[in-house]
Amino acid sequence: MKISELSPEYRQPPPHAGLLTDLNRVVADVEAFDTSDSSSPEKLAADLRRILTNLASAASSSSGLNEAFRLKVWNLAFRLWNACVDRANYNFPARVAEAEIRQAAPELLLVAGVPEGIPNAPAKAASFFHRTGQVWLDLGHADLASACFEKATPLVSAADTEENRAVLLDLNLARARAASSAGEQALAVALLNRSKPLAAASPEGVKALAEEYLLIGKVALATKPPDPALDASNLLTEALDLCEKAAAFPSCATPTTPRSTPATPNLQVIKDQCLRFLAVERLEANDYEGTLRCIGVWRASLGLGEEHPSIGFMALRACLGSGNLAEAERELATLMANAGAPDCVCVSAAELYLASTGPDAAFKVLVALAARCRAGAAAAAVRVLKKVVESAGSGTGRARAIAELASDERVVALFDGPANTHERSTMHALLWTCGTEHFHTKNYEIGADLIERSMLYVSRDEDSRSRRADCFRVLCLCHMALRHLDRAQEFIIESEKVEPKIRCAFLKKEEEDEAIEVMKTMVGYVDFNPEFLTLSIHEAIACKSVRVAIASLTFLLGLYSAGKPMPMTEAAVLRNLIVLLLREPGSEAEILKYSRRAKLRMVELGTEAIFGKGTVGLREQNWFAVSTWNMAVKMAKEKKYDYCTEFFELAAEFFSSGNGEDDANRLLVCKSLIMSVSAMLHVEELNKSPLSDSDLKKGVGMLSRAGKLYDLQLLPLTLHSAPVTSDQLEDNNLPFLHTCNLYHLLNRMDTSAHPQQLQLVKNFAASKACSPGHLLNLGEIASQGTQPNLQVAEFLLKSSITTALASHSPNYGIISTALRRLVWLAGLQDFSGSMSDAVYDVFRQAYQIVVGLSNGEYPFEEGKWLTMTAWNKSNIAMRLGQHSVARKWMKMGIDLARHFESMKQYISGMEESFENFQKVSGKEPDECSQQDGAPSTSLSGSVSQPGLV
Repeated sequence: MKISELSPEYRQPPPHAGLLTDLNRVVADVEAFDTSDSSSPEKLAADLRRILTNLASAASSSSGLNEAFRLKVWNLAFRLWNACVDRANYNFPARVAEAEIRQAAPELLLVAGVPEGIPNAPAKAASFFHRTGQVWLDLGHADLASACFEKATPLVSAADTEENRAVLLDLNLARARAASSAGEQALAVALLNRSKPLAAASPEGVKALAEEYLLIGKVALATKPPDPALDASNLLTEALDLCEKAAAFPSCATPTTPRSTPATPNLQVIKDQCLRFLAVERLEANDYEGTLRCIGVWRASLGLGEEHPSIGFMALRACLGSGNLAEAERELATLMANAGAPDCVCVSAAELYLASTGPDAAFKVLVALAARCRAGAAAAAVRVLKKVVESAGSGTGRARAIAELASDERVVALFDGPANTHERSTMHALLWTCGTEHFHTKNYEIGADLIERSMLYVSRDEDSRSRRADCFRVLCLCHMALRHLDRAQEFIIESEKVEPKIRCAFLKKEEEDEAIEVMKTMVGYVDFNPEFLTLSIHEAIACKSVRVAIASLTFLLGLYSAGKPMPMTEAAVLRNLIVLLLREPGSEAEILKYSRRAKLRMVELGTEAIFGKGTVGLREQNWFAVSTWNMAVKMAKEKKYDYCTEFFELAAEFFSSGNGEDDANRLLVCKSLIMSVSAMLHVEELNKSPLSDSDLKKGVGMLSRAGKLYDLQLLPLTLHSAPVTSDQLEDNNLPFLHTCNLYHLLNRMDTSAHPQQLQLVKNFAASKACSPGHLLNLGEIASQGTQPNLQVAEFLLKSSITTALASHSPNYGIISTALRRLVWLAGLQDFSGSMSDAVYDVFRQAYQIVVGLSNGEYPFEEGKWLTMTAWNKSNIAMRLGQHSVARKWMKMGIDLARHFESMKQYISGMEESFENFQKVSGKEPDECSQQDGAPSTSLSGSVSQPGLV
């Protein structure tokens, strides 16, 4: 029998032959480089999308794809890939469409599955996805690149072969780069941390990982993200450590050039960059020893090569910051001797150096600058001398050194010539200002010396007559005050020569000022002598009669209100009174009364009038501050929170009236204010009575003042639940207390305070004191209560996730709890619970996090909850007839299940249900996952393509 005589059923083509024909035609068109409309990149990409959709349907059908068909699809996919490489080399236009065509190749491999006889086929498919993602990343489509990388990761996640491990490392690094491009730095750091075991096997892998850490470290250094987990120092140090590990490999023992190694070319370049940026970061963080260590290693790697001026400038700053002035002088000399260093850099370095050393070293620096800065020596001298004057302070010795320096002939000679007129005027003004400051503080001898030397920079022409006359007049005043009448007369004569109309009328003053001071002292005398009460106090204390001593002090205290002169300061009386009352149990009300009086009199009279002047007055004032602080702590331990509130408030006032520039003082004020409000809130809770509006405003004001007064980011943090306890005081739980207290107070107001609450938690999240657990706790607080602030809650929960991800050992318990809470928040945006894009975005974020995790890293119950919640949302959508939404959620459920070992038993049933749903729903396109201008789902948007079998 002939073949033509066979019945039709024996002459049927093989299954799905039409798909192969269509695919072969499109691949041939891609290979043809045809630019006509019929073969445009956009048309080819659309044809491939259609073929992929049909091929996926054929693969999921009951008959599936046979072995021969799979092999043909793989051959065509490789042909398509090679053609795309050729087109890229040809610089074909329509780069986005070309990327879509390229992505069709790995998609074909993924849908077709693994035919027999192809070694390590999953790694080949994953490699295609990796390189396609790189193309998307180069085009600026980080989302599409991430989708490619995420599809490829499960294919090689077992890492059971060397090739698989290499591809998985490349994928993790690429995913990190894509996450960084999308602004998800925490996820990028988490992916790099996961890559360490994969990279450890080869120097090339360690070098590649070091480059990624360096890139993200540079971004963190430049942008200074608020997330404390993204610390530039840690990232750059990690990169540097990896460089050392790469260099330790045996293949790197013999470098081919001074700046490269055989197995890891340019490794030294990466190391130098790490050291340079780490030195900058350490310098910005005031870690001067760390900066010098980085520079030392950096210089050792440079050998005898010429040093860039920035190295010496950084080293100088670090030496000055660490107080090593001798080394700073050597660094300055080295910088001055560097011919490649610009003059402006040398002058700036001299300013920094003299700001720390003062005028004693200024002469040597000025001589060096004069020899180097030939063109602008006068301008450089002015800048340096200005810095010396600003940093010299009001000390007599330093003022004399400035005067000697300014009058040196070699320095004065720098200002000669008409070209330096402006610099001479500036120099005169500098010395004039310094001299008049000493004159006003009655330091007449130093003031006269500086004013006289300032005249070295005043010319004798007609335009300078008034300036010279002013100098003579002040010099005359200084010498009159010093009783140098002859010298005063000389300056009067000189001033009359310059401006004859000027006369000094103060010559007749003589002892008038001293007579006034004596009269002022005699006015206060009265018949009663307060010394009697002083004797009574001493006698009572000697006899251990505390009550009599307290009564005597109280009577003595009453005399101060009349303004009469007393044998001791009012503060001393109050101090002794409080010391005696401290011996009496239950006297906190009296102690509070007299502490209030000390604060009131301090406000009325001023600190010096009530406490005294100088060191004695400062010591007295500090006693009241410490005393009220200790009483507040004691009241907190005794749970007398009403007294505790006021004592902490008084302590803040006493501490703040001291040296406001002192960091320790500001810190104590900050502590006192925060603790006072904490006690206030606890009193409210214990008494079951809400705070009044005035108390609310007062508390907000105190906490706002605390936040402005001191940088709360620098304070340590230990989380406790009790409002005010001794443990909290010992642990300095201030940033969290500040944030919680202010949040609670703002929450008592209407919703207009919501923006303030958001800014408050943003400031806390940006501090180094917070942790993912703190952010999660605050997020739960913000989402509860009678007036929940959902915007604040969302921010805190998202910050908790990013901070946890960026840590070296992410706490997936915190991450999973925050994700579950975020799902609840997002669900509030759509009461139907099925079509909310916000909810889907959270699940999408969760999927990105779990991809590539080892079994057991993500909590079992939370993984199960994610999977089942996504799957159940598809049931709701099906009941509502929303087939596209149902399809999306079913895919998400299946995708999540594939990454949890505990859910593997449900996957087959879920896939069967999905296939049945596809048949019933007609396999309509998934519109919910499409993006304008992006490839269709089958090419780049889906996270649930059929896996390799």
